[in-house]
Amino acid sequence: MSEKWVRLEVSDGVGLVTMDRKPVNALNREMRRQLVATFDEISEREDIRCAVLTGANGVFCAGADLKDRPSSEIAGDFLDHNRITRETGNSIRECSKPVIAAVNGVALGAGFGLAAACDILYASENVTVGMPEINVGLAGGASMLKTLFGRSTLRRMFFTGQRLTAHDLLKRNVIEEVLSEKDLLPKTMELAREIASKAPLALIYAKRAANMVDLMPQRDAYRFEQEFTVALSKTEDAREARTAFLEKRAPVFKGR
Repeated sequence: MSEKWVRLEVSDGVGLVTMDRKPVNALNREMRRQLVATFDEISEREDIRCAVLTGANGVFCAGADLKDRPSSEIAGDFLDHNRITRETGNSIRECSKPVIAAVNGVALGAGFGLAAACDILYASENVTVGMPEINVGLAGGASMLKTLFGRSTLRRMFFTGQRLTAHDLLKRNVIEEVLSEKDLLPKTMELAREIASKAPLALIYAKRAANMVDLMPQRDAYRFEQEFTVALSKTEDAREARTAFLEKRAPVFKGR
């Protein structure tokens, strides 16, 4: 029986995902598989409408566990390692529910990649992020940096292993806010509960649309969104949302 390094706690429509592998939440293959399984579960659970990802031990995630490197002497080992590495971030990015990163400490390499895969990012004052692969003779993560930074910052971080603070991220409009360590989780959970209060089907379509419009020209992207709007307008929840707004009451959604 493998040790449990990823916890999922659910309340008020929010799934709180906590990485807890001492001392620094370094990612080995088993922990990655647990993260994938957790976010796949969140995608399918009707009682979860939004998720928050954070770390225990005063660290978000220090990156890949260098003691768990694949072996070139085992056929297929690198392919297995690379596949689960890719899918760890993809399980967050492709999660059908919005995911908020509560970055509460160091987030390096693959750990910073996890934060980059989330939809909304908050950070505590003690946060440091970077892609230090170049410092151990490797290269990887430019595709993750590209989702957050412009060309020059991306390449400087990638070529030098440069680290940025939470305030550097705020200055570059990468995160929403810099918070104290004690305020970080309450603030992100408050936002998650607000998101979770929206119509469930609309949230799923909104997440899908947000992912797709990143990849499409503006004209095509807007048409894509309009088709979702037409489909959603015919749902019971959309009628309930309009009625509740006119009647000045909280809506009661049924997910259909």
